[in-house]
Amino acid sequence: MLIADRYEVDELPLGRGGMGAVHRGHDRRLDRRVAIKLLRLPGRDEELEERFAREARILATLDHAGVPTLYDFGTHDDRLFQVMQFVDGVTVADLLAEHGPLPVPWAAAIAAQTAAVLSAAHARSVCHRDLKPANLMLLPDGSVKVMDFGLAVLREADVARFTRAGQLLGTPSYMAPEQIQRGLAEPRSDLYALGCALHEMLTGRQLFTGPTAYAVFEKQVKDAPAAVPGVPAALNALLAATLAKDPADRPSGADVLYARLGPFVRDLPPLPGFLRVAPSPARMYARVVAQVRG
Repeated sequence: MLIADRYEVDELPLGRGGMGAVHRGHDRRLDRRVAIKLLRLPGRDEELEERFAREARILATLDHAGVPTLYDFGTHDDRLFQVMQFVDGVTVADLLAEHGPLPVPWAAAIAAQTAAVLSAAHARSVCHRDLKPANLMLLPDGSVKVMDFGLAVLREADVARFTRAGQLLGTPSYMAPEQIQRGLAEPRSDLYALGCALHEMLTGRQLFTGPTAYAVFEKQVKDAPAAVPGVPAALNALLAATLAKDPADRPSGADVLYARLGPFVRDLPPLPGFLRVAPSPARMYARVVAQVRG
């Protein structure tokens, strides 16, 4: 399939989500690989279309190395599409499935990079609302990209606008208590979700599970997580704070969480099969910039 007389789309999708599928593509005009996200076949669902368009606006707003770059947005045969940077990596969910629990330095490094992206998003009044290991992509150079802003909101007014009565948007195992109880998300709701993801990276399993979504919801609201064996006490304390049921008891912002994760990002061991040994030009660049601004 050819979109906009420019983008060749592979038939088989790379993955599917609630709004559609992501395909590998090729930009004929600039001769580069791209990822093309196609809204599922029209029903028509005006809310779904607006959410898809809103995701494109959010991606265009978030000028951050930890978020895929949006190249184009439009309509093809009555289907909305997004053309994005092709991210060649592995999701943290797949990494955990193959590798098991991650070493503390790597779990902290992935969480800290994610917190840096959240800090940029929250500064622009964007809440992700669906942060989870499946939406975190680890690249061969060790950097992380936060994917899928399809449920993100630009402001609290969007929550009512894009949440139908009785409908909870998100993934139960990573939803903060206030999302479940009041249907409202705030920046510290994203921190709670990141806490769930960090706990999963350290243990190799989801923090709260159950036979139904409602069983998981009840645990999210009522159950306190147990400390992770073999993890430094200070990191367990940070986890407990990030997973506090009351948002006011969590770190005050993503930048604070980033700073508190920093001491645990030391002496990162190799992850055979997932990381390149060759130096990354992007990391070389970032290291010098850090020295200039540090």
